[in-house]
Amino acid sequence: MTLVAAVPAALAADLAATAPPGVTVRPVPGRGDPALLPALADVGFLVLDHERADDLAPLLPRLPALRFVQVLIVGTDWVTPFLPPGVGLGRPTGARDGAVAEWVAGALLGAASGLLPAARDQVHARWDRRPRRELAGQQVVVVGQGTTGQAAAALLERLAVRVVRVARRARPGVSGSGELPDLVAGADAVVLLVPLTSGTRHLADAGLLARMPDGALLVNAGRGPVVDTAALLAELRAGRLRAVLDVTDPEPLPAGHPLWTAPGCIVSPHVAGATLEARQRSVQEAARALARYAASAGAAAGAAR
Repeated sequence: MTLVAAVPAALAADLAATAPPGVTVRPVPGRGDPALLPALADVGFLVLDHERADDLAPLLPRLPALRFVQVLIVGTDWVTPFLPPGVGLGRPTGARDGAVAEWVAGALLGAASGLLPAARDQVHARWDRRPRRELAGQQVVVVGQGTTGQAAAALLERLAVRVVRVARRARPGVSGSGELPDLVAGADAVVLLVPLTSGTRHLADAGLLARMPDGALLVNAGRGPVVDTAALLAELRAGRLRAVLDVTDPEPLPAGHPLWTAPGCIVSPHVAGATLEARQRSVQEAARALARYAASAGAAAGAAR
């Protein structure tokens, strides 16, 4: 029995080299290719790149042989609405934790040191020299304590930051989300590292943002809709809060969107976890998932004989 796996074209050679015997690995046709759907008709295992969320993910219900989808990022909100019943879903848990933690630390260090505002001022040839507060000793609320949130909190603690951990449910050393409004009221910065769910959509709404102290910093490396964009824009325009955003709502952020030019706001294009090393770890996890899938399919075929 031959199993067919389809993977992003850039990964085809690497995954084919490590594929188990009996597995055929083929590249996914490019965006707009009329052969896309026919080429996937016999595919049982699909490695899905989030860059193809708009054109490939919606096709999942039309793939009759599909049994397993492996994504290359931890977030799955962009693919689960299209996942047919009975089709498994894998993600590279932990693969991008270090990269995101470094981005979070960089965002906080850049804001505290004045480096990020200076980079923006340079575009306007504006010399704005003023005293800044060191990041060490500041209180930072890290919302989300999955593996990424834990990695970010641990790195910040090594920088002498006073970290307050928050998760959906309280546990030793971690506050519950019900305490969040009180916790942000004493925070120098709030870092959002939660997935997008019905419970986290607009978690940072007008009410929560209003609880943050004047001059506090909001950092979002989770999902864009976790923040109410209109409410954040109101706070930024008032000069009361600052923000560093790796994810936005909408995303990609269109040219001319007010977040690009909002005072006190720095935007990066969803790159927090997009390091070469993180990508390689995600590919390695895809290879392991393919091996597990092949072994499971082989065992099932043997039992049926």
